[in-house]
Amino acid sequence: MKDFTIGNEDRAKVLIQALPYIQKFMGKTIVVKYGGNAMINEELKSAVIQDVVLMACVGIRTVLVHGGGPEIEFMLRKIGKESRFVKGLRYTDEETMEIVQMVLAGKVNKDIVSLIQQAGGQALGLCGLDGGLLQARKLRTDGEDLGLVGEIIAVRTAVLEDVLNRGYIPVVSTVAQGTEDAMGQALNINADTAAAQIAAALGAEKLILMTDVRGILKDVNDPESLLQEIRRGELDGLIKEGIVSKGMIPKVDCCRLALDAGVRKAHIIDGRIPHGLLLELFTDEGIGTQVVSDVDKG
Repeated sequence: MKDFTIGNEDRAKVLIQALPYIQKFMGKTIVVKYGGNAMINEELKSAVIQDVVLMACVGIRTVLVHGGGPEIEFMLRKIGKESRFVKGLRYTDEETMEIVQMVLAGKVNKDIVSLIQQAGGQALGLCGLDGGLLQARKLRTDGEDLGLVGEIIAVRTAVLEDVLNRGYIPVVSTVAQGTEDAMGQALNINADTAAAQIAAALGAEKLILMTDVRGILKDVNDPESLLQEIRRGELDGLIKEGIVSKGMIPKVDCCRLALDAGVRKAHIIDGRIPHGLLLELFTDEGIGTQVVSDVDKG
């Protein structure tokens, strides 16, 4: 049997390879959307929390935006309420919105904060209602009413900047403050979109979307056909060719939104890979797909 023990020289090589990336990102803002299996599997959850704490420890201003679909679904089933979807989006009536707010802004958010602090980090839990962080109006898809589902029209970055400047990791749940046609109501926001809007408003260095797929594949049936880097200008062509389709289109739209607002790079990575955040950020190879501005120099 082969001995796969990692020696001191190998450990040193890993740290040396990470050094230029640590230097490059120190003091920069990176927004991470946390969701999927990485929020459910205990081993993956622990790895993500460790990654986020390490990022903060090396001087990266890290903002963690989270979803919570499985937890919401579990609670709805517990009270005997059936979910309804319109064009792939959860229809959110008042009773469902109460559950969404309770689960996202309450249990899930505070569980993540607790895990970060147990791992030696400093975190502060927020939702879009806090300080009017996320302002939104009702979202309509092709004229169809989605209930209390919102689209963000403004991000009050001062709330996040204050938390970051005090050395905390903001942990953001995507419940927004309703304006215009939803004045005074809480609205449910898609977490990918919220992360992209937050990254855009902060002028972040990177947006990282954690998913349950490897990234953008040239052939969806071949996991080895990963496209490691794509230019912003190539996205429309990939959609027309059908390479980007179905559930990947909204994620690509989030990347496009962030890049068009000045975010340097957007990443779609597989959250099922332990320590995927560190591998994407601090290694030459990375693990997912990075989408870069057409004018990015490196």
